Amino acid sequence: MRALTLASAAALSLCAAVVPVSAQAQSVESRLASYRERVERLEDQDAIENLQAYYGYYFDKGLWNEVADLFSANGSFEYGQRGVYLGQDRIRRALLLFGPEGLAQGRLNNHMQLQSIISVAPDGKTATARWQGMIQLAEPGANGVWGVGIYENEYVKDRGTWKISKLHFYPVALTDYDLGFMRSALRMDGPSALFPPDRPPTEVYRTFPSAYIPPFSYVHPVTGQSLKDIKQPADNVVGRP
Repeated sequence: MRALTLASAAALSLCAAVVPVSAQAQSVESRLASYRERVERLEDQDAIENLQAYYGYYFDKGLWNEVADLFSANGSFEYGQRGVYLGQDRIRRALLLFGPEGLAQGRLNNHMQLQSIISVAPDGKTATARWQGMIQLAEPGANGVWGVGIYENEYVKDRGTWKISKLHFYPVALTDYDLGFMRSALRMDGPSALFPPDRPPTEVYRTFPSAYIPPFSYVHPVTGQSLKDIKQPADNVVGRP
């Protein structure tokens, strides 16, 4: 009986030595693959953050050719209620509505890119991001403008390089530099008659004192709930019940 017990113990010991090694090897390979994917997604997030920063710096200085080159071939550009411009060439020309190439003397066109939330698709080919935008504007013969807004953008990886596939900036509050938000609320510009957009504005809304909230592209990080269909305040001017 004792010999049988020792033999059984030896057999169990042998199984314990063999099975965990195989399982451990699989686990290591699985973990390495998971780590590799996580690193790739983090690198994607970093590349997109830099891409949006490039956009901000180029846009600030009126480097319209450089801005347009950040978009994919069929990318779209939408700023407030100006409408949607499609494709690099159309975007390049539409940017001239913000001022001459390189900006003229006395013009200020700062658009800061802040508070990013970047969501990369599991396959690493597309992404969305939401940004807070701070605006400082000035031009000769006019008072300065302060503004804030939200970017809801989409990105695509084109042959290994991230590009902007959809840029949508929602100004949510604009005011006179001296008067401030308590005494001044400025309107957004509408579609240009000089260079009409390819499509009308995606969403019709008004800036402050209206309280429009651009829909969120990402889900709530704790509850997982979507915030794309936020109930907006009624507005009889734009026809929202």
